[in-house]
Amino acid sequence: MARNREAATVRTLLERHGTTYAEEADITLRDTPSPLYRLLVLSTLLSAPITSGVAIAAAAAISHAGMTGPRRMCDATWQQRVDALVEGHYRRYDESTATTLGNAARLLLDEYHGDLRRLRHRADGNTSEARALLTDFPGIGPVGADIFLREVQGVWPEFSPYLDRKTLDGAARLDLPRSPSHLADLAGGDPETTVRLAAALVRSALSKEIAEDVRTAA
Repeated sequence: MARNREAATVRTLLERHGTTYAEEADITLRDTPSPLYRLLVLSTLLSAPITSGVAIAAAAAISHAGMTGPRRMCDATWQQRVDALVEGHYRRYDESTATTLGNAARLLLDEYHGDLRRLRHRADGNTSEARALLTDFPGIGPVGADIFLREVQGVWPEFSPYLDRKTLDGAARLDLPRSPSHLADLAGGDPETTVRLAAALVRSALSKEIAEDVRTAA
């Protein structure tokens, strides 16, 4: 009986709140350099203490300004980065973040020739190593690394199920098990669904209203 209830909760969670954060930022995630870089930028912005809506809007504004790869980010002026962030209403940290994004892009070019797939290759399926390598980027601390790995697991399936502490907080709020493998199994077990589950669980962790909505509907 408990298994049926859990499965119903997960189905409702996915149906109502299973849009990934990358999708919200108009990133069609693929294992190619530009979408992966845009996800890195989004992860940087989402890890700041601002609302996810502002971070997503700022990431979209940066892309619309043409900064869709590390070379273009480096070629843009600091003021152009600031202007894009402000257009996305990312005002509180716009100046420092403009510098951070430029420094991170430079590191990506120098260390990985602008291609995050080289980081994936270097990690060689080791989740802890991938997380550590990500935190080398300016602006990407443990929270940012978690965000990136949660979202990328659909195209980097060797890191799935990646359900970190924030997702497990959301599971606890919904009386779901705090086991990543159990949660992924409830969602069907495939990485493309698990990434949606991760996004939905984060939303539940951040919003009592979303959690209550799922409880009521399940």
